[in-house]
Amino acid sequence: MYLYFFKRVIDFILVFCVLAVILPIIFLIILWLYFANKGTGVFFTQERPGKRGKIFKVIKFKTMTDERDESGNLLPDEKRLTKIGKFIRSTSIDELPQLINVLKGDMALIGPRPLLPQYLPLYSKEQARRHEVRPGITGWAQVNGRNAISWTKKFELDVWYVDHCSFLLDLKIIFLTIKKVFVCEGISSDTSVTMEVFTGNN
Repeated sequence: MYLYFFKRVIDFILVFCVLAVILPIIFLIILWLYFANKGTGVFFTQERPGKRGKIFKVIKFKTMTDERDESGNLLPDEKRLTKIGKFIRSTSIDELPQLINVLKGDMALIGPRPLLPQYLPLYSKEQARRHEVRPGITGWAQVNGRNAISWTKKFELDVWYVDHCSFLLDLKIIFLTIKKVFVCEGISSDTSVTMEVFTGNN
């Protein structure tokens, strides 16, 4: 009952109240990023698969510039990530616009993180079960390693959440997320400033 009704109701009420409180802060962040990103925009949208694989556009604060090399190709992530962007990413502030996705019903506060559409055909049947619920701003995998764990482990944690979703578990994940934000754990993988690419065998 919680997963199919109360979870969505609680998410909507909580997000509506939070947005009403932090709206002035969001405006300040928008202004801050506008100058840091050299006028290339404040928001970043990207298609992601949601519940049952339905595609939606996830909204995040833009933490990188659009700087390119002589051939017109985007520079590597670590070269485009601004100092302000690094701070916003490390504190997970870049995820705040996804509260709009939660209000719209594309996402939940807690659930498997929405990944890239091109990964869909790479999942095993068991890994694909992560799409049985709405994706979340944070989730069980995020509080158990985030980008610092392997894809295999991440998917195992996602599916475990699908099978054990409850109000108490969601509450635990919220508190653990707050803790992770303050200690800045698992922001990067061992070899990347963001997240490794999933190839279907890692």
